[in-house]
Amino acid sequence: MDRDLDRDSGASPDLGPDAGRPLDRRTDDDLDEKLVEILRPEIEAAEHELTDGQGPDRQEPGEAKPKTTDKDFFHALGGWGALLDIGLPWIAFLIVYGASDNDLRLALIVAIACAAAVAVLRLLRKQPLRNVLGGFVGVLISAWVANRSGNAEDVYLPGLLTNVGYGLLYLITVLIRWPLFGVLYGVITQTGTGWRRDPAMYRGFNRATLVFVGLFALRLIVQVPLYLTGSLNALGIAKVGMGLPLYALALWLAYAVLRNSMPPDKWDEARDHVTHLLGGGKKK
Repeated sequence: MDRDLDRDSGASPDLGPDAGRPLDRRTDDDLDEKLVEILRPEIEAAEHELTDGQGPDRQEPGEAKPKTTDKDFFHALGGWGALLDIGLPWIAFLIVYGASDNDLRLALIVAIACAAAVAVLRLLRKQPLRNVLGGFVGVLISAWVANRSGNAEDVYLPGLLTNVGYGLLYLITVLIRWPLFGVLYGVITQTGTGWRRDPAMYRGFNRATLVFVGLFALRLIVQVPLYLTGSLNALGIAKVGMGLPLYALALWLAYAVLRNSMPPDKWDEARDHVTHLLGGGKKK
């Protein structure tokens, strides 16, 4: 009876908020909602892995990243262990070559073994391998060159050529007003070229890049004459002395000029970006 009245009066039954949508659209929406519900445990588990958090310490979306310190920044670059990774094989080469009555092959084997041992140790301790892998490849190339030529001083030739290449690269980026440190910052922070529109950041990255231009130039000024005159012991000492200590000094100077070239808030922002990306966003 009521149905007849509704039909006669032209009234339409209340079909709810989905009444205006086509049937196939409503069906698709229902399927999407069911799919989301089915996949929700997997989605939440993935989010938990990405944030690498447990309980209340987990960082929620939109929550500010924890502030870093200058010490965190240094640890993100590898800390003092990174400096040891770079220089240890060369120290071993110099000692063994001098102690073994100039046995080039033995010295090269020890240097390679030393680089490999450091790499394995870092791997077992789940520490960054950036510098280890770079240093290990460098030792292999240097050993191959020296073994092929039979001249012990040629073990340092790839390093000299590398300093020439890096020095020119850093210098060119400064001359064309795209300092390399600024470019790298824009890439790793995914901020593009925004740093170039900030005079303080541009000045800081320019000065920091020039510090490393000076590092490579100083190494070449001292080491190239020693290489050309075949002064192997002096060249080895210069290689070690201008490796770890000079690199540490250049890193500190670049760090200092970058920090002092920016207002405190700008420096904190730049440091936080780099530290979180290099260190995986974890406090050290």
